[in-house]
Amino acid sequence: MSESTDVAEQLTSEIDEVDRQLLALLAHRRPLVERLVSGSTQSRVGQVADAAGRIETLVANLADTAETSGISAANKIALLKHVSSVCLASIRPLRAAYLGPKHSYSHLAAIKFFGDAIELVPVATIESVFDSIEKGEANTGIVPIENSTDGRVVDTLGIFVRREVKICGEVVLPIHHNLLSRTPRTEITEVQSKPQALSQCRGWLARNLPSAKLVEVSSTTAAAIASANTPGVAAVASIEAGREYELDVIQAGIEDNPNNVTRFAVLGPTMMQATGNDKTAVLFQINHEPGALADAMMVFKDAGLNLTWIESFPAIDAPNEYFFFVELTGHRDDDSVASALDALSKLTQRQSILGSYPRASVP
Repeated sequence: MSESTDVAEQLTSEIDEVDRQLLALLAHRRPLVERLVSGSTQSRVGQVADAAGRIETLVANLADTAETSGISAANKIALLKHVSSVCLASIRPLRAAYLGPKHSYSHLAAIKFFGDAIELVPVATIESVFDSIEKGEANTGIVPIENSTDGRVVDTLGIFVRREVKICGEVVLPIHHNLLSRTPRTEITEVQSKPQALSQCRGWLARNLPSAKLVEVSSTTAAAIASANTPGVAAVASIEAGREYELDVIQAGIEDNPNNVTRFAVLGPTMMQATGNDKTAVLFQINHEPGALADAMMVFKDAGLNLTWIESFPAIDAPNEYFFFVELTGHRDDDSVASALDALSKLTQRQSILGSYPRASVP
């Protein structure tokens, strides 16, 4: 037997021993998690959010950085979130609905928040995510609410007007679009993707594939499937979709905005407890009269609250009247937030507190 073979066997044996230790640690971790969640008053989604927050704080505070371990902070977080997901799922099942199919950006956001050991349920539309929760088919769900390039996701905000589902958390996902195909770049005649993805890459596509026909489809995954089955067709989709359907990466990172991110709301039936680093989302409708919006905004100014997002969209059944969707710093149980919301209620026709939830870390 050669010396190199002896070394390989020794290294393999040591790796096997490390893996046994990891499994032993996992077996030790699970009953600790079970004791923790059995005494917790948090919802299942809350327990996942708490675990995610602890993991990100732990990794951020570790002295063993990527420079010394060779493993990035993002990969450490992903690994520990998977371990957390495995433990939680073994104690109490959790089903999360998302806008499918698999390998869509909503799917990737769900994995980022929940880990990939829970049951992830793909549905066909954003409204179906809400339906799944209200019907009890899923405990929670995840929907896009805002993109840094295209702005608000109108479908999602409009559904909040009609539904009672709460926001329990948020996920900020960097969106990197890729041109995927089995066809060489010079022979691509058609590019497919969902409308938002094509919009976020329109500059690159115009410069580099000016003659290609742009075709809108239901999802980036549907585009990847079409690209796998049809010569001449390319997809704008995630790297994960490309791996799944054995597509070549013709060009990576074709988004026009290199800082392109989408923010997702995690949905559930209950309100989250305060963490000290929270945001609150509020939907309200004001009287259609001069100064009404200014008066509403003064409520937040007077309370010293920072508005992190504000959107308006027309009321369907009331011409010239609008709903406003705002996010502000703080939890609804904070004194300053509670008093501001009470004052706001006196100025509005309708007011709904959509949720208070931990602020997501920005990648």
